[in-house]
Amino acid sequence: MTNAPARTHRDSPVPPANRQAARPSRLPRAARAVVTLALALLTALGCSPDSATPAAPAYAAATQGDPRFENTFRHEFAEIDGVRMHYVTGGSGSPVVLIHGWPQTWYGWWPIMPALAEHHTVYAVDLPGLGDSVGSPTGYDKATLARYVHSLIADRLGIQDARVVGHDFGAAVAFQYASEFPADTARLGYLDLPLPGPAIDAATYRNMSWHIAFHTQRRVPEAVVGDDVREYLALFYPQVSYGGTAFGGTSTRSPFTDAEIDEFARTYSRPEALSAGFELYRALDQDVRDTTAAATTTVPTLLMTAQGQLDPVRATLAPRVTTIVRAVDVPNAGHWLVEENPQFVTAELLQFLD
Repeated sequence: MTNAPARTHRDSPVPPANRQAARPSRLPRAARAVVTLALALLTALGCSPDSATPAAPAYAAATQGDPRFENTFRHEFAEIDGVRMHYVTGGSGSPVVLIHGWPQTWYGWWPIMPALAEHHTVYAVDLPGLGDSVGSPTGYDKATLARYVHSLIADRLGIQDARVVGHDFGAAVAFQYASEFPADTARLGYLDLPLPGPAIDAATYRNMSWHIAFHTQRRVPEAVVGDDVREYLALFYPQVSYGGTAFGGTSTRSPFTDAEIDEFARTYSRPEALSAGFELYRALDQDVRDTTAAATTTVPTLLMTAQGQLDPVRATLAPRVTTIVRAVDVPNAGHWLVEENPQFVTAELLQFLD
């Protein structure tokens, strides 16, 4: 991985077009040609010549007009080993890196990011190949993904004291980050994932839930899900929510708003991103080998799980993480800790990260 300076990109507002210039019948032929070209450029940029507000790029549409975002955060991109990685950053103070899982993106952290940014500089990352990160990493095993994130955070942005927090498969990425780069990791937040490794092999892992076995199949989930990604995600989210069928309940209530589902579906509807998400599952055999071979980490760790899941998840993490300084299950929360109990998660993180 190269250590060249990061190339970042920020949105630049496009000034509204002159309304008088939009009347070519009153202009000479040469002027009309210029106006035609200008209007074509505005259209390509997603702007209306009669609107003072340019259309947001797709990656920024979900946060456009939200003062909490616009007053604190910004979208950034950096080229990392052939992948154009997208991340959102803002705030001030010690650095906190947030790593999402499936089927989410950086936007899954949005419910708690403004509160974290009051005390920390937040970096919410889209994993390579997912969200608005474009390009294919060399692998979707969590050790490889951790090296991409580390290359962004430590090598490009120069951050050697990151507090790394991951949820779902992002938690496994965060573990690999702490294990491989302990000198660059100040704290580890590990949220709700049985860690593939010596305590649970790949075959056992695939049998824990129907969706894990399904997502590990080659080509099949793409063929089934690809025609209506949004409907699939909308049906899936409640299953692993508090009281959902994955926890033996009957609830069909989703903790996600329609707008949140729309945003996640926007990115996973790209065929390459949909496949990348399933590759996270298909890498389980390699994940088990990598975790088994990984160095035991002594980085101070906070473990949070769904209500009632603390002991089984801790049993998979403890063989490789020796310094779990706090372990809690989140009241009234299933798998979606951040969405289902944001106040509790925020309070625990702020206390731990400080």
